[in-house]
Amino acid sequence: MAVLMGSAALVIRMKASKKPTSARRIMIPPLAMSTGFLMFLYEPTRPSTFHIGEALLVGLLFSTVLIYTSKFERRDGDIYLKRSKAFAYILAALLIIRIVLRLIVGQEINPAELSGMFFLLAFGMLLPWRVAMLIRYFKLRRSIDDVSSTV
Repeated sequence: MAVLMGSAALVIRMKASKKPTSARRIMIPPLAMSTGFLMFLYEPTRPSTFHIGEALLVGLLFSTVLIYTSKFERRDGDIYLKRSKAFAYILAALLIIRIVLRLIVGQEINPAELSGMFFLLAFGMLLPWRVAMLIRYFKLRRSIDDVSSTV
């Protein structure tokens, strides 16, 4: 299932680079994913404070790779996400690392709590990446607006 979801994310990401981006398109994924926090209403999915910090820290570390490889470009007055040749490999490597971590950590932690931890890891990876993209988007948008206002 993880491989299927990772493959779907890769296909969606590759298609997205063919259309101009916007602040809304950048921030919809973490906003939509935030509904997953409802899982924590079910007590067995709640990890300990240590495990929460651990999952968020690993997510933050994974996000640095995505932040580094996500670039924007101006084309025809619009802003596009620039395709990175390494992105597909990076996404696959992160997916494999998550699967291996799940197999290793899954021996020690109950499945419900582990699900909560991996949700936090994914959210901890997605949110910083998207916020960094949003900041870059607004910087590029502002430079485009500055150039067009001086002309």
